[in-house]
Amino acid sequence: MAPALAADPAWAHDLAVSVTARDGKPVADAVVMVRPLAGVPRAPIKFSWAYEVAQRDLKFSPYVLIVPVGAEVSFPNFDGVKHTVYSYSEAKTFRLKLYGRDMTRVVRLDKPGVVPLGCDIHDTMLAYIRVVDTPYAAKTLAGGAAVIRDLPPGPATVTVWHPDSRTANGESVRRIVVPASGAASLALQMDVRPAPMHMN
Repeated sequence: MAPALAADPAWAHDLAVSVTARDGKPVADAVVMVRPLAGVPRAPIKFSWAYEVAQRDLKFSPYVLIVPVGAEVSFPNFDGVKHTVYSYSEAKTFRLKLYGRDMTRVVRLDKPGVVPLGCDIHDTMLAYIRVVDTPYAAKTLAGGAAVIRDLPPGPATVTVWHPDSRTANGESVRRIVVPASGAASLALQMDVRPAPMHMN
């Protein structure tokens, strides 16, 4: 069992991660997950953003969402047409039947992994939920950067996942050492496929 870790600002540090494609362009929506060799805190994982994938303008939003294991994710429909939401993933298999505007459904995700989402009615609707079992997780923004806060010093494994990555399981893994003082940084290049239709 992983040891409990105190969140002591005197020894907690940040990791800045930059993700680019082979052509040098920034990669958004890459999920950065860090697991310190010393383990992760036992306290329940909570993130500051909403655990929600909305249906708006015939798209799922956001394209990539990070949630902790056990999270209840809401699927509100803001469109004037009905949608279904489904996933056949190993992490979670479910199907929400047709429901209309201003209606919401909720699904509990109780296993770590990738949960791809689709709609039976609109084939171009696609999104992904990455269910994580570490509190040290963040998503890159449009500039390709993400910051993992309050890491303990020492060896750690950094896993960067993107749904459009050409690598095995969509992941790239690096080993780092978080310094005892100051911040750490990691620049990583990913081979990603062209942006799908929903991103255009």
